[in-house]
Amino acid sequence: MKTGKVIKGQNIQQGELDLINKYSRRELSQEEVYVFSVVLCDNDVDRDFERFTVESLTELEKLFVGKTGIFDHNPKAENQTARIISCKVENVQGKTNSLGDDYFRLTARAYMPVSDKNKDLILSIDSGISKEVSVGCAVEETRCSICGKAINSPECCHVKGETYGGKLCYGELINPYDAYEWSFVAVPAQKQAGVIKAYNRKDLTMTDILKSIDNSEAITLTEKDSRKLKNYIDNLKKQAADGVMYRNSLIADVLKYSAIVQPEISRKTMESVAEHLSVDELKEFKLAYSRKSADFLPSKPQLFKEKAETKNNNTEFKI
Repeated sequence: MKTGKVIKGQNIQQGELDLINKYSRRELSQEEVYVFSVVLCDNDVDRDFERFTVESLTELEKLFVGKTGIFDHNPKAENQTARIISCKVENVQGKTNSLGDDYFRLTARAYMPVSDKNKDLILSIDSGISKEVSVGCAVEETRCSICGKAINSPECCHVKGETYGGKLCYGELINPYDAYEWSFVAVPAQKQAGVIKAYNRKDLTMTDILKSIDNSEAITLTEKDSRKLKNYIDNLKKQAADGVMYRNSLIADVLKYSAIVQPEISRKTMESVAEHLSVDELKEFKLAYSRKSADFLPSKPQLFKEKAETKNNNTEFKI
């Protein structure tokens, strides 16, 4: 049995109700279910001096979907209390395991019905009392970290937990082929596994979202956050379209005035030059060319004739 812990709980995420209703006999509403995240296991050496490889975690990611949560690995039907609806292997950035390798964990999303029977357990999870979990699964081989042979086989003489030449002996759990269940337990084998404590986070502002993106940080968006980000992107698209129209109008003016000021330069050449100019540079060209063009254009039309000055004799009132 390998262990985990409950993670900080989150509100039900988009699409999760559909996953839940695949298992229910009738359509459940969001108010009828309690959803939480749980770390099932990771790639660190546990109290049994064993660990999953990242490849094994990836296999378990598929095997644990749909598996039920029970208590103390007791398979009685009345002990069934929750069910996993999704799993994923996560690389926790900036964190390493006890061996100095990048830390990976298998995180699942699970649900249970909101009922009188479960209200004490839900309170226990939210208050951080019920947080440790343990998983039951089967693997093809437990491989020695020292010699690479199967632990306890005739070819391996090493003992888990002992040190050989400064290197810890532990068993690597290879090729999992079945996942039985996961259980709430008092003392887990894997130190980092379990339920992640519940909390209600404040609404993210666009500044929060953009800051996380700028810092390449992982971020979970609620449906409200997603709408906020979509509106922000839509507004940026509109501003970009307006900017393109303004830039194109500047280019058209520059080409128009350059044909007057520098007719020896072809339009194709000017188009190539204008294409690589910034908006500010285009504005400078437009201003300079428009002023220069005044020297090339006649101030008055050739057929213009001054109108003779008419004496103020009030002829317009003559009858």
